[in-house]
This record gives sequence, structure tokens and C-alpha cells, in this order.
Amino acid sequence: MSTVEKLFENLYLIDALDLNIKERTGSYVLLERELTIIETSASPSVPHIINGLKSLGLSPKDLKYIIVTHIHLDHAGGAGLLLHHCPNAKVIVHPKGKRHLADPSRLIAGAKAVYREKFDTFFHPIVPIPEEQLISMDNGDKLQISEDCTLTFYHTPGHANHHFSIYHPKWNGMFTGDTAGIYYQLKKEIEFYLPTTTPSNFDPDKMEQSIELYKSMNLDYIFFGHYGMSDNPKEVYKQVLSWIKPFVDVAAAAFKNGGTPEEMIDVTKVGLFQLVSSHLDNLNIPREHEIYDILALDLEVCAMGLIDYLFRKNK
Repeated sequence: MSTVEKLFENLYLIDALDLNIKERTGSYVLLERELTIIETSASPSVPHIINGLKSLGLSPKDLKYIIVTHIHLDHAGGAGLLLHHCPNAKVIVHPKGKRHLADPSRLIAGAKAVYREKFDTFFHPIVPIPEEQLISMDNGDKLQISEDCTLTFYHTPGHANHHFSIYHPKWNGMFTGDTAGIYYQLKKEIEFYLPTTTPSNFDPDKMEQSIELYKSMNLDYIFFGHYGMSDNPKEVYKQVLSWIKPFVDVAAAAFKNGGTPEEMIDVTKVGLFQLVSSHLDNLNIPREHEIYDILALDLEVCAMGLIDYLFRKNK
């Protein structure tokens, strides 16, 4: 049974149990006049989302909008499958991502290159979305979902070029997808945030610029794709910004030493692990903590994105 957490009146978080891991990826339910979900995770998460809706006394047929912050499959891969259960819904996506949800062949090819033999377990099936059920939102566009709630969309590249964030006026909060990094759930008294630098559009300068946008808005809350809500945005910005340069520096050293791309990625992954594990040691997090299972995957994919960035930068 899916875990559903009430964050505020009319705002709930469903644990999508992405990769069968608790508190890995979440879907937000905005219980307004126009029932709205933000993020779908991948297709294996769809049954958990539907169960979460049912536990709130909602029918998938009541869903009006499905919003995905970007088209990476751990955020949007389940949108097509979810739509089969929600015939009255429209999917809202960044303009640069719209065509890839209608024809996901390039998304599938890219994800298979990254996740290889794990692809089917993580993401299958990827269901195309009819173009008439797709809506794109440009920078500054608004969507009214009730008399007193109008969402505003902001283009926030850095993690991906096809990324927007969604501002919620009632709570002065932003749904940041992956641009503000990942919130790793350790202990209540410990806040731990890392940037996510996955392929293929990572750009550290754009990520910093997007975070500066968040800072300029004096937000009270950050709603992460991975995972949950922070009521301490200043700490989020501080931590994520502090990691970006060290991540790039580790990759740059591996890139400078040369070798095949695979060898550079392996060296980068080891370097990232040393950086992050040393920090966790200082937080007294034991090496057998379950976070290391998640980090093994995350840092490998981060290493891929960092090396990809350096190849693009040095063309």
C-alpha cells in the first residue's frame, strides 16, 4: 500500500516507491478544484500512485492535470501509462520536452545507454502520449487550478534543458524537480542535499543561475522530486551550491588524465564517492546505512553526466 503524507491542506505527497525504495521519488497531489499531480515517477510507480489517490478517496478519472518538471524517466516515464487510467487528464511539460513524450524513442534510447540491463526493471513500459493530451508551459505561464490557487511555471535549466519549476502561491513554495538537487532522508535532525548531474544536459552555470532564481523569490518551501519537502530553503541552496564545483573538479581531473569515457566515468564515480562518504562520516552516518545503496546508483549516473558535460564543453 502506498504511503500518503499530508503536507498542507489540499497538498499531499504519495511515495511512488521508485526502484522499490521508500522515500526515493514522490508524486504531489494538489487537491484543488482541478485535481492535479506533479511528477509521475516511472511506469512501475503508477500502481502506487493510483493506490495513493484511492486512499485519498479520489478516482483517477477525476484527475485534470499531470505535470512533469522534466522528461527524465524517473519523473515523467510513467505519465503515458498513468494517462490510460486518467482519460480526462492533460499532461503538462516543458516546451522542449513535449515532442519526446509524444514520441519517446529517443528517451528510451538514451535511458538504455545509461541504465543498460536495468532499463526494463526500472522503466518499462514507456507509453507514448497523444499530442492532443499534451500542453506545454513557457517561462512565466500560469495555470489556474482553483479560485485561489494559480500555479506559475519557471524555466530552470541546469539539471536539464527541458526543465521547469512550479511555484505554488498558497505556500510560497517551489516544486523544483531535480534543479535544486536531491533531499536524502537520513535522520530528522540531519539535512543532506546533493546536486544531481545526470546526462545529458547538465550545466553547472545554468544550475547555479536557476538556484539564484529560487533565492530571489524568498521561498518558504522546496518540494523535491527526490524526496519530500524542506522548510529550510537557505540550507538547500547552501549545500547544493557548495557541492557543484567539487563535483565538477573531480570529473575535470579524470577528464584531464584521459582514457576512454568509461574509464573517466569510473574514476569520477570513485572520486565522488570519496567526497560524499567523507562528508557522511563527519555526520556519523555508518557505512552500512541504506543511503549508500542509493548513492551507488546516483553517483554513477552523476559521473556520467559530469563527463558528458566536459566532452560538450571541450568540443
